[in-house]
Amino acid sequence: MIVQIYEVSSAGEAAALAACGVDHIGVLVGDGAFPREIKPAAARAIFNACPATARRVALSLSADPAAIERILIEGRPDILHLGAAPELLSTAMVAALKARYLHVPVMRSIPVTDQSSIALAQQYDGIADFLLLDTHDPGDRQIGALGRTHDWAISCRIVDSVAIPVILAGGLGPDNVAAAIDAVRPTGVDSKTKTDRPDGAGKDLVAVQRFVSAARRASG
Repeated sequence: MIVQIYEVSSAGEAAALAACGVDHIGVLVGDGAFPREIKPAAARAIFNACPATARRVALSLSADPAAIERILIEGRPDILHLGAAPELLSTAMVAALKARYLHVPVMRSIPVTDQSSIALAQQYDGIADFLLLDTHDPGDRQIGALGRTHDWAISCRIVDSVAIPVILAGGLGPDNVAAAIDAVRPTGVDSKTKTDRPDGAGKDLVAVQRFVSAARRASG
């Protein structure tokens, strides 16, 4: 079971999360169009602090291919995570980007809203290397970071209908991740809001450790 944690904001925090057993260290990277974005060069410094046991994931909420390419070139992540809304960043745009950077695995966020989410996820077979299923409010420029769950029955149907490894996100924390794994059977789980510190200043390492432990137990 892959455990992915967002949003990492410092080299020390990245090292601490890896020590907790986190597999994917996630950093929100951009030029400041969204709150809490870290510049690509600063993200690279965080990634450099990650041990070889962890994979470094750069999340872009941009729909601008040039901005995304800057993240790839300057940040040098192990995985590129694309989180812009589907009406802004199309399947064809993602496919074109993937064709230019075949050496970098691509994770694509899928908004889980209704049955149409299943067909959208299926469009990425043969394009994306991972799907991340997340909660979404229609009209938002980005997918996720809402701190609430969605319909896990739809997520389970997506898992059953695609050949791509699926990471489940959306309001997951130490207290509900086991139920989520049982309901959806994903390849991995992701947490952001439920493992933040109450004051929003970084990650709650106790909550992260509890999340990792609960996910490992639930996955057997």
